[in-house]
Amino acid sequence: MSRQVTLLGARSDIALACAHEFAAAGDLVTLAARRAETLTADARDIELRHGGTVTLREFDALAPDHAEFVAGADLPDVVICAVGLLGDQTSDERDAAAASAVFRTNFEGPALALAAYANAMEARGSGVIVGISSVAGDRGRATNYIYGSAKAGFTAYLSGLRNRLAKTGVHVVTVKPGFVATQMTEHLDLPDKLTAQPAEIGRAVKTAVERRKDVIYVRGVWRLIMGIIRAIPERVFKKLSI
Repeated sequence: MSRQVTLLGARSDIALACAHEFAAAGDLVTLAARRAETLTADARDIELRHGGTVTLREFDALAPDHAEFVAGADLPDVVICAVGLLGDQTSDERDAAAASAVFRTNFEGPALALAAYANAMEARGSGVIVGISSVAGDRGRATNYIYGSAKAGFTAYLSGLRNRLAKTGVHVVTVKPGFVATQMTEHLDLPDKLTAQPAEIGRAVKTAVERRKDVIYVRGVWRLIMGIIRAIPERVFKKLSI
């Protein structure tokens, strides 16, 4: 039986990779994003490759209330939030407006959107919520603490939401990618062995949904890396630049 899967922030490479993965399994996909009409070619590509019909919906993650958006279509079986903004640490730490955009896009907007889905799914008694967070939220580091702190907030939010919904039939998955080769990171020099492709994220998300995983690291080596970083004593950590 096919599922209905909604992708929030669907212009991102990760969201589109997830869309292909679920569509290939016969699921019905909705791509939701700002300027949704720009996704027409992507929707057509998914339809041609995998069959089925892809729906486009206009979605603004920074809208003050998402209840009307959620009520405006059939409630999906799975909602995946891939909304995100990397920003630039050096400029963001001196530009309040830029920092606010990073905070709101990575934490406030996704959290409020998923809150609306959580309430609707809880009332129905079923559903899966997936939040794409980041290993950057595992510990604040000088090189990306604005982005990282927003992702840390989102990770904590997803954890609390999972705890709240544990007995309601609604499951919450936290996805923590490390480096991913996307348009958002194309200006960075990323190490090949630690950098995943979007398709790898898509496969990992689909597997996590089907196996009802709680928290996944993509790739697994990041669990070890971030465990080591978290274990560094603060007096030593302050002397590092990582």
